Amino acid sequence: MSGAAHVLLVSGSLRQGSTNTAALRTAMVMSPAGVRARLYDGSASLPAFNPDHEAGSLPTPAAELRAAVRAADALVFSVPEYAGGLPGAFKNLLDWLIGDAQPRSLYEKPVGWINVSPRGAVHAYDSLRIVLSYANALVVEEACVHVPISGSGIDAAGLVADPAADRQIVEALAAVAARAVGQSGIEQPRGR
Repeated sequence: MSGAAHVLLVSGSLRQGSTNTAALRTAMVMSPAGVRARLYDGSASLPAFNPDHEAGSLPTPAAELRAAVRAADALVFSVPEYAGGLPGAFKNLLDWLIGDAQPRSLYEKPVGWINVSPRGAVHAYDSLRIVLSYANALVVEEACVHVPISGSGIDAAGLVADPAADRQIVEALAAVAARAVGQSGIEQPRGR
């Protein structure tokens, strides 16, 4: 593959001011050379997953989600934990992806995640790993990091304000991108 690795960043939170979204926004803004990161922002418009749609035309938001995933070389998630598991809207997004049998879908695509929960959110990420196994997604372990971030750690631009956390976030992005392009030549993180 030539050119930049395209990584789709997917937040599991719909909340304004989400630390999960801030971590992904930071990854996008600070993407290393050789990585083109894009934040997916259509989760709130996805209808409830219904397998009956697989036989006909998909609702536009679901078709746009699948197109965004197919266009990506890899994905990075950041998800809060609600009631001991994945948030409902995020699980709905994953359900739309599991049924996609088209080439370049989530199937065998490199994925990673940035866990920003100060408490760990271990149940959410255990659940995410299980769901991703149904798509046979390639979990890149070095791209799965725990970087605790509190709301006070987000600056006015909606970015993570801690340079050490920024570095961990971008290193995770670089690791999943490197796996996607089959090389370790992704440049290391740069400062803002």
